[in-house]
Amino acid sequence: MTSIKSISIVVPSEPTPSCLLLLPETDQVAQWTHAPLIYIYRTKSNYTAIPFSFEAMKNSLSRALIHFYPLAGRLHWIEGGRLELDCNAMGVQLLEAYSEAELDELGDFAPTNAVRDLVPKVDYTTPIEEWPLLLVQVTRFRCGGLCVGVAISHTMVDGRSATHFINSWAKLSRGFDLEDVDMPFLDRTVLRSSEPVKTPRFDHIEYTTKPPVLIGRTDANEERKKETSATLLKLTREQVEVLKKRANQDVVGVTTIRPYSRYEAIAGHMWRCSCKVRAVDSHNSQSTRARLGVDIRNRLKPSLPKRYFGNAISTTVTPICLYEDLLSRPLSYFAGKLREAIERMDDEYIRSALDFISSQKDVSGLRSNFHIQGYSEGPFLGNPNISLGSWIGLPFYDADFGWGKPIYVGPGLLNMDGKSFIMPSPTADGSLIIALRLQTQYMDSFKKIFYEDISVSLAKL
Repeated sequence: MTSIKSISIVVPSEPTPSCLLLLPETDQVAQWTHAPLIYIYRTKSNYTAIPFSFEAMKNSLSRALIHFYPLAGRLHWIEGGRLELDCNAMGVQLLEAYSEAELDELGDFAPTNAVRDLVPKVDYTTPIEEWPLLLVQVTRFRCGGLCVGVAISHTMVDGRSATHFINSWAKLSRGFDLEDVDMPFLDRTVLRSSEPVKTPRFDHIEYTTKPPVLIGRTDANEERKKETSATLLKLTREQVEVLKKRANQDVVGVTTIRPYSRYEAIAGHMWRCSCKVRAVDSHNSQSTRARLGVDIRNRLKPSLPKRYFGNAISTTVTPICLYEDLLSRPLSYFAGKLREAIERMDDEYIRSALDFISSQKDVSGLRSNFHIQGYSEGPFLGNPNISLGSWIGLPFYDADFGWGKPIYVGPGLLNMDGKSFIMPSPTADGSLIIALRLQTQYMDSFKKIFYEDISVSLAKL
């Protein structure tokens, strides 16, 4: 049981600009909910408390908000389901909590209900103008360990910008000053659509087409109701390399110059395993597609400024495929379909997507995947589909507040069937961790096939 000891509103420690900020299209289509992250810190020996000062955390957060002042503001709705940011320095919420539990009781920190208690809650029934854009809960455990649970507005940041902020705050907490290389680039107008808005040059299927539903169904309502489970899958460096090697063998259906990446190989393997286990209850002519997010910072011409602070992720989807076509092909075919979706995202396509979003009278229908368990608005991205997020390159483990690096960083919640993130591991040795939520009826079979297929590939080497 976690008990809240104190709740503080933390504002920037110096005056910051007071202004209204129009948010670009990439922010407008992001979820208006808060992305949940947990940072776990363990003591070197049990029952030796981490040298933690709540006041020091509060002071360093206040200093960080001078430079990241948009996070201290508030959002409000404007016409067309769009949002505007009021930089009014109303502050962020910092909670101090205590848990009678020990870290070991949380197992591997998979995003279960117990882990969700470590992330601050937002009351989404209240007006949006009242929501802090950042909430942080620092929970001390009976064993002396700590969790920094973060809920940060996805309208404001993507994963790269969120880690930029957390790591900057941690640097201040260690007693260092922020340098020029740490400063965020706050001018979001560089990512606005063209003026005047141009007609989109492409058919933006990531927004205009709905995900496939199960054969015989007209919607996904029944699938939404099914029980789901969350798990963490761990891959050693050797297993990662085996998948990558296998994806680059027997290449079919695509001519490629560049070898498939770790992400394409692992994500392809996950999509393949999900099709295999779901196909038991489905027809071979069942259609499926994968959804992924692509970092567009270096895909635009010119590239976005370094340390751009906001959402610089665009959604892309694979072509719709049939189980019978996918499952009769090798891993390289899945990787090729993912590559097809990723390589579509060049400067011309991204700018066309921005114009498409800007041309919409109301953007509400373009948002999906909200961070609320059981939320039924927006398209269902689960069975027979999958969402394959990549956090592989995010520097999570640089978040040293003065107690050493975290032993684990991951999502505090996976809200929907088929949602996943491929993440770095704390060992920084090439191993990876996958957070996945799947319908409970398929989870055990998925795990079995996931590792068995890798073992078969290892045996052939």
